[in-house]
Formats: sequence, C-alpha cells, structure tokens
Amino acid sequence: VQLQASGGGVVQAGDTLRLSCAVSGRTFRSDATGWFRRAPGKEREGVACISRSEGSTHYSESVKGRFAVSSDKTLNTVYLEMNSLKPEDTAVYYCAASNYYYGDFGIVPGLYDYWGQGTQVTVSS
Repeated sequence: VQLQASGGGVVQAGDTLRLSCAVSGRTFRSDATGWFRRAPGKEREGVACISRSEGSTHYSESVKGRFAVSSDKTLNTVYLEMNSLKPEDTAVYYCAASNYYYGDFGIVPGLYDYWGQGTQVTVSS
C-alpha cells in the first residue's frame, strides 16, 4: 500500500485548506486511513481517521469541530478539510493506512502500517 499526501501550503489564520491522500497498491488490505502531524520540536500527533469501508470517523480534541475527514472510494483518496486554521496547526501532515479501523483509538500512530511522505502546512497569524 502506497500513500501520497498533497495540498499543503502557507495560509493565514482563519483560512481553510484541504489535504488529499491518494492510496494505491493493495488498497483492499487497508480499511483505515489516518491523518497525523508533527510540529517542530513536538511528537507526532494523531489528528483524524476514517474507515473507508464504513465512513466512521474520529478526531482529536484539538481539531474536533474544525477539521473534517472524508473518503472518495472511487478515487481511493482521503481528504482532510481544515477550517478555521490556527498558527498552532502549523506542522508537517502525514497520512497513513491501517488494515483495521480502531474507532476512538484510531489516531494512535503505532496502529498504522503504511505511511506516506508529509506535506507542510504553515499558518501565519
């Protein structure tokens, strides 16, 4: 399974940005796709995840109500729409795939088997 994240950029606080994660290869082996981020000097943080078969989602408290994760099965692409962006959202964002969807535990990085390269999101104040 290969993942390709894109859509990062430099925006101002309050703006909206949508990230895309194209999933290819043996996609039938992976059900869950998660979004993670790593800010400078901080550990990797789980942001959101989705079950691509059921559409179930889970978010971290820091982004709940502002970010939305969705999946397009026909395109094998998962999106992360980020609204009301804040400077503290600045980070490198990664998407990852797991064979199983773990629900409320689904944004734990260690549960994911396949990782894409990151895309930089910078939010200026």
